[in-house]
Amino acid sequence: MCRVVAVKSTTPIQLAHAFDSRLRLDLRRPINGDGFGVGWYDSVVDEELGHQPCLFKSITPAWNNSSLNRIAEKTKSPLVFGHVRATTAGSLSQDNCHPWSYEKIMFMHNGGIAEFDKIKRKLQASLSDELFLVPQGNTDSEWAFALYLSKLPDVHAREFSPAVLRDAVLETIRHLNELAREANITEPSLLNFFVTDGSTIVASRYISSKYDEAASLYFSSGTTFSEYAPGGHYRMSKNIIMVVTDWMEIKMNTLIGGSLSHALIASFSPHFYIHPMITPKARPHVARRP
Repeated sequence: MCRVVAVKSTTPIQLAHAFDSRLRLDLRRPINGDGFGVGWYDSVVDEELGHQPCLFKSITPAWNNSSLNRIAEKTKSPLVFGHVRATTAGSLSQDNCHPWSYEKIMFMHNGGIAEFDKIKRKLQASLSDELFLVPQGNTDSEWAFALYLSKLPDVHAREFSPAVLRDAVLETIRHLNELAREANITEPSLLNFFVTDGSTIVASRYISSKYDEAASLYFSSGTTFSEYAPGGHYRMSKNIIMVVTDWMEIKMNTLIGGSLSHALIASFSPHFYIHPMITPKARPHVARRP
């Protein structure tokens, strides 16, 4: 499973502070070394340069990339996405590293779309000619991004309300579930999606099953974010929103949206689940963390 972090702040923070943290080190799990990506927005919008986010990606491990270290120490941003990859679909290439962007929108995914090869052609057929050309790699996640873009009323809009970004996530998940039902796919998909327009972050913790465990997702907010002890130990206290793999756990099958002015947490409706062909009593026991 991949690891992700999303940070929104009232004032620009150093990129290194956003992802070089020892707040969560789980040595029991495999090390994510199949590439990484960092995306961020400029602190001041320059009309000549545009509103698009900056992206830096590599297939090298994040901990062994000197260019990342230099950029992270010298760059500040009010909104940062970070993703370290553990390959589940698609080859090891820079095009397959998250996050991706189109116009103002930036997107990343933690999880996987079950039996994606069975629904890929139908998903592609639902896209406009413009959005069909967006994916440059071969992952299920990047095609999910293209599908997400197709759910926006106007992908070229200068501004997006939190509700528009949220509804597009819901429609993307609904569409993927519909394709899975049509293809008789009963294996659950893990759809932790993260999307931003530079102002609002929307994230989902979702699995298309009522009986299995979704990939973890955590949330925290505060006023400052600074190193309080040597070695990359950071804490925060105000006007910062983080959607990460630590702190307060977001309940399974929940959507969270946040800007610095408000936050939204909502559960998915029952029709967002794919009902398995076997009954709940027949399903094997699924271990859950306390």
